[in-house]
Amino acid sequence: MNHFTDILKQYWGYDSFRPLQEDIIDSVYSGHDTLALLPTGGGKSICFQVPALAREGLCLVISPLVALMIDQVQQLKRRGIRALAVHSGLRHRDIDRLLDNARFGNYSFLYLSPERLLTRMFLDRYESMPVSMIAVDEAHCISQWGYDFRPPYQRISELRDKKPDVPIIALTATATPQVVEDIQEKLGFQDGRVFQKSFVRDNLSYVVRETEDKYGQLTHILNRVPGSSVVYARNRRNTREIAAYLSRNNISATFYNAGLSSVERLKRQEDWIADKHRVVVATNAFGMGIDKADVRSVIHMDVPDSPEAYFQEAGRAGRDGIKAFGILLYHQSDLSKLEKQIDLSYPSFDIIKSVYRIICDRAGFAVGAGQGESVLLDYRALSERANQPVQVINAALKTLEKEGLIQLSEGVYSPSTVRLCVTKEDLYRYQLSHRQHERLTKALLRAYQNIFSDAVAINEFKLAQSIQMNVEQVKVILNQLHQENIIDYSPSNDDPKIIFTSERLQVENIKFDTKLHSFLKERQIHRVEKMSSYVKTFSCRTSQLVDYFGEENAEPCGICDVCLVNKKTSKTDSDSLEEKIINFAKENPEFELRKLIKEFPTSSQSAVHDIVEYYIDTGVFKQLESRLYQYNGK
Repeated sequence: MNHFTDILKQYWGYDSFRPLQEDIIDSVYSGHDTLALLPTGGGKSICFQVPALAREGLCLVISPLVALMIDQVQQLKRRGIRALAVHSGLRHRDIDRLLDNARFGNYSFLYLSPERLLTRMFLDRYESMPVSMIAVDEAHCISQWGYDFRPPYQRISELRDKKPDVPIIALTATATPQVVEDIQEKLGFQDGRVFQKSFVRDNLSYVVRETEDKYGQLTHILNRVPGSSVVYARNRRNTREIAAYLSRNNISATFYNAGLSSVERLKRQEDWIADKHRVVVATNAFGMGIDKADVRSVIHMDVPDSPEAYFQEAGRAGRDGIKAFGILLYHQSDLSKLEKQIDLSYPSFDIIKSVYRIICDRAGFAVGAGQGESVLLDYRALSERANQPVQVINAALKTLEKEGLIQLSEGVYSPSTVRLCVTKEDLYRYQLSHRQHERLTKALLRAYQNIFSDAVAINEFKLAQSIQMNVEQVKVILNQLHQENIIDYSPSNDDPKIIFTSERLQVENIKFDTKLHSFLKERQIHRVEKMSSYVKTFSCRTSQLVDYFGEENAEPCGICDVCLVNKKTSKTDSDSLEEKIINFAKENPEFELRKLIKEFPTSSQSAVHDIVEYYIDTGVFKQLESRLYQYNGK
């Protein structure tokens, strides 16, 4: 076995790599800037974690998702790999300590958000960090053409001025050809290499069903397709209602959304992974980094707002290589709702300024104050105060974030941590003079290793049980020990926050990037149009999706709903269908496509749709209004 395979076997227990992984690893290990495009479940993390362990020094990992950062660090620690995560949910002194640990503590990985790169606290230490490589996760965020553009990502290239010889590996599961070029340009690739695995998933069958009874279709699908499933719904209320409906119909289900506490979200996620529930009904906040390979179906109850989002979410099915389904249920009204959502996602600048004024007033900041401060984020309260829907509030905050005025911190659970600040000898003397605290300090020493050198995650409830104390008493003592500088105690936290990255401005002095705002809105309109086309047109689903990502001329997959119907439709059948379609059009001077298609049995409807689309393209059918057509007689 080579060195890379030895590392893979030692820490992950695998004997061999997946296709392309070893090529990517060898590229970045050899010092080449590298872009890896692998579909969801393609093993992107391995591609930077293995070469980082093979190289001497620290791998800097930049990720926009705090929950994913924390999860990956915990996984690395469980494998005996030293890793740290720095994010906005931490206190200033904790960040200060962790960055020093990254410099001097012989760690292999430092995870941090792109916003952290801009802080003086990080930049002052970066030059003395033993950085061997930089990994940029979710690299599509660097591009204005990408579907989740984040301006701080464009500052990553500034790190090269300080360490020009450090190679960069960028990773993403969703990137169009424009985004691929943009990533390399924005990161300043030198002698860069691009590795792209085909986006075609041979085992994943894509299905689209138009229905007026989504709940009935959902239970029908789940009764026909056994195994674990993710059901995506647009809002929190729907996740609760759908899960309750499934439970009433004897299908084990739970729901997951951002309205639950982080502890409860984690529990529900773990219960589903352990198959205590067959189905999890969730908003799109669910799924990033979740290691469950045997998902047999991913079902969307609403049309996603971009091919990127749909491809990534549906791609969570069948990561074990066994047959799985990505199913989208829709009604005609869903498409018009999706178009209306665009305006809500790009509110006027006056509304954005109003939201800015409200959050500054609620925080109590005068003009010129507030930089570096944070306040809890309460969407409902902001919505009521601004008299705007929550979606508009969220969009306004995202715009303010893009303009560099604020930073949004996810509501991610950070467990309580403790680090002993004194030597063993000093702690012993303290115990002699504070007998009332001796049981707790001894329990900390017994339960948690490395507590003198690192901040360790603790569970106050389990501590209380072990020494037969009330949990509130334990918290009081921990706070007392913290005040006396015996320990550094940080209680758990899962509240989302708004962090003010600049001082409060007069709203009339805020200058928005109107060109960028318009560009991003146009890009969103384009994505919605592509999703609408995916839903309505009847050609191979897989080919449509991978073509969007630049994989042209892909062969029909043979397993999506369209391909399966086309296999059943012979040339004779097609001629017969064409005759019936023309007769219908002649008998109905004005007709809707959906009414025409419903004249045919379900097994023929996809073929009918193909023929109709051809007639529209060639002028046989002429469009009168948004939904009405007539026979043009050509």
